[in-house]
Amino acid sequence: MNKTEIPDSFPSNPNEVFSLAIDGMGGDGAPEVVVAGLAVAAERHRGIKVLLIGDEASLRPLLTKYPKAAAICTVWHTDVSISMDMKPTSALRLRQSSMRLAMDAVAGGRAQGVVSAGNSGAMLALAKIVIKTMPGISRPAMAAISPTIKGDVVMLDLGANVACDSRNLVEFAVMGEAFAKSVLGLPAPTIGLLNIGSEELKGDEKLRVAAETLRESPLGAQFHGFVEGHDITAGTTDVVVTDGFTGNVALKTGEGVLKMATTLLRRVFQNGIVAKIGYLLVRPGLERMKEWLDPRRYNGAVFVGLNGVVVKSHGGTDAEGFAAAVDVAMDMVTHGFNDSIRDRLSHMGALVSRQQVVEGREPAASAS
Repeated sequence: MNKTEIPDSFPSNPNEVFSLAIDGMGGDGAPEVVVAGLAVAAERHRGIKVLLIGDEASLRPLLTKYPKAAAICTVWHTDVSISMDMKPTSALRLRQSSMRLAMDAVAGGRAQGVVSAGNSGAMLALAKIVIKTMPGISRPAMAAISPTIKGDVVMLDLGANVACDSRNLVEFAVMGEAFAKSVLGLPAPTIGLLNIGSEELKGDEKLRVAAETLRESPLGAQFHGFVEGHDITAGTTDVVVTDGFTGNVALKTGEGVLKMATTLLRRVFQNGIVAKIGYLLVRPGLERMKEWLDPRRYNGAVFVGLNGVVVKSHGGTDAEGFAAAVDVAMDMVTHGFNDSIRDRLSHMGALVSRQQVVEGREPAASAS
């Protein structure tokens, strides 16, 4: 990709490359949650070097308060930030915002990845404009990890693309498989296409064409076939692929069910003295379950398919949750996530082109 010009104010020597560029001003609790999270991350990742971007007057006292974060951070000052409710079109015009400068650092080769808890729409728009889509990928997708009864599952797309064609779904499968390898450490992740039934004839044409392409691809041995909604939490496959509309609905439905179950459980154990005694007896097990389902453990959605690692932290997370997003970014950087995608795509190009002919479309040019 063409290197982005880095302003003269860049606070480092020209040969230094940072592990991550961090938007210090993004999120509901920024900048303290960000700096506190980096202090936690510093203990987990030896040798990590962070370019922390934001208002120096706000960041310096916090770095004094959290010396472990200070030890890994170089501050790049800007007093411009993107609010959580700003429209993406407005955010694109703020060329000196902390989020934009973080993207510039990655696009310019000065950092290997970016993490922000800021505005999701602005982040996706900036990533596509500044870092750009990887050659061979038509659209980036949003991927995240969720708990299942067997372990964890990678799911994508979760809202970046409301409508998708079969080519998009195949690309999502490639990216999801690479993500599961990098972050979950699985040598050969299994893949499922989310559908209204597991039978081969179920679903619309795009799903059936995508399934046929995946069966004939280098991922064929890992492709499970169609999966249904209950298969997500059952852990039937390691990766679940769907369009952004369906994925976002499924994700938020799952979050809602979890909140409902937690609320009902709390009511049960508050209903009289016998219930309270019962709670004391089962408390150790409930504490383990609470830790397993803790949403902070799964913080860090990833925009996959870009020329760099881009991780979106939940805007309302705390320090532990932000550190989890940093963990995801570091796993992807360390394990060469994008290299895995490029390698897999190089072996699937002919199949994807043939797939487009089957659908009556000309093969699309590679995105840049």
